[in-house]
Amino acid sequence: MENMLKIAIPNKGRLSEKIYELLNNAGLHFETKGERKLSVKTQDGKYSLVFVRTQDIPRLLDANVADIGFTGHDIVVEENLDIEEIKDLGFGACKMVVAVRESDSYNSVSDLPQNINVATSFPNITKDFFAKNGKNAKVIEISGAVEITPSLGLSDVVVDITSSGATLKSNNLKIIAEILSSTAVIVKRKGLTDSQNEKISSLLRALDSVIDAKKKKYLMAHVPLSKMDEIKKFLPGLSTPTIMKLYNDDENVVIHVVIDADKVYDSIDNLKKIGGQGILIMTVDQMVK
Repeated sequence: MENMLKIAIPNKGRLSEKIYELLNNAGLHFETKGERKLSVKTQDGKYSLVFVRTQDIPRLLDANVADIGFTGHDIVVEENLDIEEIKDLGFGACKMVVAVRESDSYNSVSDLPQNINVATSFPNITKDFFAKNGKNAKVIEISGAVEITPSLGLSDVVVDITSSGATLKSNNLKIIAEILSSTAVIVKRKGLTDSQNEKISSLLRALDSVIDAKKKKYLMAHVPLSKMDEIKKFLPGLSTPTIMKLYNDDENVVIHVVIDADKVYDSIDNLKKIGGQGILIMTVDQMVK
């Protein structure tokens, strides 16, 4: 289909499955993702997914091979291409750091000597960072397992991505500086048609509805009608609880309300205190504001 929106997502790694699940939950029902499949289409033919390496996604957008992509903010900064970040997804959080051997006396970038060997998978960010800090670093580009290079004698410093710092620590490295923070983001290419931008807006709205719903729960309960003013104080919901009458019961009503997931147990306690019964808590798949 000529107007099919092409979406690039990571083919493996920490972001791949989460993004694929998010898209499916948002209503984009794809054919089964096989291990050897490089692309799949939605059943309605409006979207296609292309599975590629995370670091290649900005280049695919820049070359008009894909229309939008899911990747890391760190990758977007490293590639520095003419593409636009349109949404921070808020997951896949990590930071890019400078690390040295724990046995070294260096405790900051200013302590490092000139012409020191720095291993990294992010040569552009690394060169720019050390130049801004007045250091003439010899940057050695490594595609993976950067943290092992000091023990091999290949480098004295590493610039790498970390979530908890555990991998660096297990390789006897210590962090001396943080360069940037990163999360999963959605990016789009330039030169999209009005029709393509409309599809992207619809997709973002569907994704937002899933992300917002994860933070909410749907609560139903039988409560005394006389206690409604009190209930509204601790169950405001999206605006105010929905109230339904019970058959042959003028003293009690059923309330329906969307609440924050972290307020579930407090809400149950408060409802029980004022005579609430038949309390049901349900998950919310999507929530469109």
